[in-house]
Amino acid sequence: MNDPLAPLLDLPGVAAAVEAARDAVAEVHRHPANRRGWPTTAAEASVRAARASAVLDGGAAEIPSDGSVSDPLLAGSLRVAEAIGPLLSTWQKAPLQALARLHVLAAADLVDSSALGRPSAAGPRLEMLASLIAGGSSVPAPVLVAVVHGELLSLAPFGPVSGLIARAAARLTMIGTGLDTKGLAVPEVAYLRRSAEYRSTLEGFSAGTPDGVTAWLLFSCSALEAGASEARSIADSVGQ
Repeated sequence: MNDPLAPLLDLPGVAAAVEAARDAVAEVHRHPANRRGWPTTAAEASVRAARASAVLDGGAAEIPSDGSVSDPLLAGSLRVAEAIGPLLSTWQKAPLQALARLHVLAAADLVDSSALGRPSAAGPRLEMLASLIAGGSSVPAPVLVAVVHGELLSLAPFGPVSGLIARAAARLTMIGTGLDTKGLAVPEVAYLRRSAEYRSTLEGFSAGTPDGVTAWLLFSCSALEAGASEARSIADSVGQ
């Protein structure tokens, strides 16, 4: 069976960007602080990712010193971050089920309980994405990460928390594909720092033009590189 994502590797600059992203993430896994102390650096990466993801959608950035988070987007983002590990096996086998669970966690303080776990647009496109996640494509991990992320942002099937869920799904894909098995990279910080580019390249991806899709893939790969740099700064601080 033909891989529907395979042609993406032929887009200008994508193959090189994929290799650069892979190399950057692999390098940070070799950092001395990540050889044995990676649970500490991964925990910090998870919190940074959750905060950046919340801010991108208008949520609060700071976690109060007493740990009581009142902002619903930040609270949801933190709950989602905690669920990444436990949801990994479900994500790889039954992605739609995992997305439903992410919705429950992300939107618990924002929508009526009867709407939780139910995407507003569970059509063929979402089902096709699920099949790709569950083994329907063999493209390099950075490409699949970009497609999962871009498709869920474009479809926005989970209302006000679609962004949180799209970025969590990208993170699950990073880990599940073996690109970043320990969850060290923090591309979410790059998305936030380059938020205007994040949104403009998403528009191009959503339009489906070759140039638009290329720009999104290149942006996603560069964000993975930047996320590896963020991971290196975390590891450096732990190792001091």
